[in-house]
Amino acid sequence: MTRHEALARIREIVGPAGVVDDPLEQAGYLIDERRLYQGAAALVVRPASTDEVSAVLAVCHEAGLAVVPQGGNTGYCGGATPDDADGQVLLSLTRLNRIREVDPVGFTLTVEAGVVLARAQAAAAEHELLFPLSMGSEGSCQVGGNLATNAGGLAVLKYGTARELVLGLEVVLPDGRVLHGLKGLRKDNTGYDLKQLFMGAEGTLGVITAAVLKLFPAPTERQTAWLAVADAAAACRLLGAARKASGDAVTSFEYVTRPSLALVLSRIDGTSDPLDSPYEHYVLMEMSAAGAEGSLREIMEQVLEDGMARGEVLDGAIAESGPQRDALWKLRESIPEAEKHVGGAVKHDVSVLISRIPEYLALAPARVQAVTDCRLSIYGHIGDGNLHYNLLPPADSDPEAFRAHWGAALSRAVHGLAAELDGSFSAEHGVGKLKKDELARLSDPVELEVMRAVKTALDPRGIMNPGKLFQA
Repeated sequence: MTRHEALARIREIVGPAGVVDDPLEQAGYLIDERRLYQGAAALVVRPASTDEVSAVLAVCHEAGLAVVPQGGNTGYCGGATPDDADGQVLLSLTRLNRIREVDPVGFTLTVEAGVVLARAQAAAAEHELLFPLSMGSEGSCQVGGNLATNAGGLAVLKYGTARELVLGLEVVLPDGRVLHGLKGLRKDNTGYDLKQLFMGAEGTLGVITAAVLKLFPAPTERQTAWLAVADAAAACRLLGAARKASGDAVTSFEYVTRPSLALVLSRIDGTSDPLDSPYEHYVLMEMSAAGAEGSLREIMEQVLEDGMARGEVLDGAIAESGPQRDALWKLRESIPEAEKHVGGAVKHDVSVLISRIPEYLALAPARVQAVTDCRLSIYGHIGDGNLHYNLLPPADSDPEAFRAHWGAALSRAVHGLAAELDGSFSAEHGVGKLKKDELARLSDPVELEVMRAVKTALDPRGIMNPGKLFQA
């Protein structure tokens, strides 16, 4: 089958509604969220069922056409952007958007890959249950993409990353065969846990088309506090104390430095400093629980009182209402938007052991300043060891020129330090195109060899999302 014949056959499989021919509509599929990569594809298709995905992949496999799967296209590393106008098919999962089942007895939710994350959360909430995966892009990102990148988000501390919230997957393999793994069992000790291969693989091994997700009791009480802390070490100690005192009810524990908060306060409408005086280090802490209400407030107050007595907490404000809680979370979630307002940053997504966060933060400034002068915007989910160590150009300089000239060297410094401390250069955003050189540079050679062996075994023709994860 020639490529021309294959493209014609794919059009027949998905029908007119499944092909995006309008150049203006195509544009949204061919450029990544951060506008780092402008792509091209021989065809942009949107199959409406697993059977259609299977048929499309079978044709591509036979013809040697590459396939680039795409969810909501909200990734930060260019992992869903095609780059070959002749040899790649962009396969959008947008039309696979059915909620297949909510099981309120077994606490599971079965959804197709194109279901938007916020809709999955809402489907669970209709049954007074919680799907806890949560992030700033939840109104547009899709479950399939979340799983393919093993997304993290704001509640990893309590509930884990995306891969820890999955009981089963349906996956179309590169040759079109379907791996039917939607049993949804809590216990299934029958050999390799195949679903884990596809989560975090960024579409390089197959296409996730549906998933069985874990649900939890919906919280009946939340307590949220914005705290000024003495330093990062104090924040880490406070985290441990709060987890112990609350019986591990801490859902989120976010760290924000003053420069990041100042960006938000100066650039985002409707924001204000919750505290009367400025401080250098802040924590946004949230506890949640299901069951009898009232106990968490006392626990939160006691944790803060004890923290103040130890000199860890300098000041703080506890949300007294839903709108106040939302206002505190807006400060944290608006940091990426505020960075865009000043031209964008050289972004980093590193993780180290929580106990080594103070060490990382102490060493990193000298490493980056040895490369070039820059401004720091540091925040992240330190409850799970994840820091966003973002670097802005000096004031009144050209952000694009700064990134083009210094970005790679700055990233090598930031990522290299994480590796020295036995951490990761990519905590939650994946590898994609952006970080594949770093994967080759910083990963254990044996790990890379095993990953390549898995890739070769499942995708011997190399048609799945080429140019992502691995160097050519």
